Amino acid sequence: MIFLLASGLKAQDVIDFEGLQKRIEKQNDTLYLVNFWATWCKPCIAELPFFENASESLRDKPIKVLLVSLDFKSDLERVSEFIQKKQISTEVVLLSAGNPNDWIDKIDPSWSGAIPATVFYKNKIKLAFHEGDYTKNL
Repeated sequence: MIFLLASGLKAQDVIDFEGLQKRIEKQNDTLYLVNFWATWCKPCIAELPFFENASESLRDKPIKVLLVSLDFKSDLERVSEFIQKKQISTEVVLLSAGNPNDWIDKIDPSWSGAIPATVFYKNKIKLAFHEGDYTKNL
C-alpha cells in the first residue's frame, strides 16, 4: 500500500482506466472499496473522513480502500496539496482516463457519472455500486 501523507501524489499515482482495473479486479481474498471523488465536490469531501476511518480501522483485514480522484491530470499538484492538508493516509490515485463516457459504463451501467460514487469488488466481481454519498460510517 502506498501512503501519500508525507509526499502527496506523484506522477506515478496518475493511472489510466486499464491501470485502475488491474488494481481492483484481482483474484484474491481482498475486498476492494473504490471511491470516486474530486476536490471540487462538497459531498465527496464530506465523506472522505468515513473512508479514512474505514481504511484505518480495517487495516488488519483483507479490505483495501482506494480513493480515485477525478480531478484533471493538470491539477495533480493541487490534489496532492489537498491530500496533505486533509491528512489523508488512504491510498489515492488520480484517474486520467479521457472521456468519462468511454469508461463509466464499465464501472456500472447505472452510473450517471455523478460523484461521489463507490464500488465494491472481490475476486474480479463487482459486489455493489452506490452513486451518492455515504452519510454514516462504513
